[in-house]
Amino acid sequence: MASKIYTKTGDKGMTSLFGGTRLHKDDIRIEAYGTVDELNAFMGMLIAELPEGMREDTRLKRIQNTLFDIGGQLAVAPEKRAEFQLPMPGKADIKDLEKAMDAMNEELPVLKNFILPGGNKAAAIAHVCRTVCRRAERRMVTLQRSGALADPVMIQFMNRLSDYLFVFSRYIVHRMNDKETLWEK
Repeated sequence: MASKIYTKTGDKGMTSLFGGTRLHKDDIRIEAYGTVDELNAFMGMLIAELPEGMREDTRLKRIQNTLFDIGGQLAVAPEKRAEFQLPMPGKADIKDLEKAMDAMNEELPVLKNFILPGGNKAAAIAHVCRTVCRRAERRMVTLQRSGALADPVMIQFMNRLSDYLFVFSRYIVHRMNDKETLWEK
């Protein structure tokens, strides 16, 4: 028999973090990990929309796993963090994104204008990912400012990821021989 997905424990606007701490569903911590989850879902949509040759990129799967790790970190109350051995992004993950951006930029034309999100469906989805990533980063900054986010590496990763998604959107357009949409004054 399949387990039931509904528990009814959230029917009054509360939810539980890992470890049992109850919070209102509009708490900034819930908003932060919910936005990371939303980004991860859009990343899945992006991967599904990529052409076959780009879809197998293991970096994209690593990014999704890292986002899941970040969501897990955010879903634990700070006072309970020691009880859980959850993975955390590190400086090497940030460096990997930087190297990937540098490699993609080698193939891309120099950016002389602002570009509008688009070019093709996959690139447009990459821009959606970028904007959701920025929102998640803002929510995490709010947590950090309140003292409820201990490790700034997660924010650094999200900052670099949004840059990566911008470059990746351009790279998608380039690899698919489409045209970027330039902003016109």
